[in-house]
Amino acid sequence: MENCHVLVVEDDPDINRLLCTILGDAGYDCRPAFSGSEAELWATQYDYDLVLLDLMLPGLTGEEFIQRMRKKKTMPIIVLSAKAELEDRVNVLRLGADDFISKPFDNVEVLARVEAQLRRAREFSGGTSGGSILTHGDLVLDKEGVTVTAGGKPVALTAREFEILALLMSYPKKVFTREQLYEQVWGGTFMGDDNTVNVHISNLRAKLKHANDVEHIKTVWGIGFKMADQ
Repeated sequence: MENCHVLVVEDDPDINRLLCTILGDAGYDCRPAFSGSEAELWATQYDYDLVLLDLMLPGLTGEEFIQRMRKKKTMPIIVLSAKAELEDRVNVLRLGADDFISKPFDNVEVLARVEAQLRRAREFSGGTSGGSILTHGDLVLDKEGVTVTAGGKPVALTAREFEILALLMSYPKKVFTREQLYEQVWGGTFMGDDNTVNVHISNLRAKLKHANDVEHIKTVWGIGFKMADQ
């Protein structure tokens, strides 16, 4: 993709160089960062389309970086780490990461996941499908402005949470299975792992309820999720 800027956060110089080469050869503009503190500095000063992030970093851990960024930025964050236990993966998704790649990684997979995240982010931020403003009860989602309010209060969502909500609000009567949500929002083939979808739905629910103490997303047991009746 043209004009896409990627922040590569990895303290191992050889791995950082390899990731920048992989992405650079595919036409991406990469900026390397070798600590969490340096990454935060660059991400605060400039707008990046995507962040590739290691977790075990000097200065500021990857988890701390995600927490700080999610207070002000919505760009996709892909974690790339040797900490690949289920608990680690679920934790970074809860913090606001959009995807997780285990080390050692496959070069082709890294590139494919980066392309998928950027494609989805561009599709939703462009507001290409349907109207730009979606409403459901006191919930208002602006596709073009990439904003959400609940009861008039702004709700800060990650890019993936925003996409899930936009999809559910576009078809408020439809029950989406976890497989449908994953394939629509992540743009990949569902591999039967419910955790990714469940964690994002859980985060989204909590943020919306915190704004106005209303349950906006309903679980249809044995099937999936839909917008709650208003």
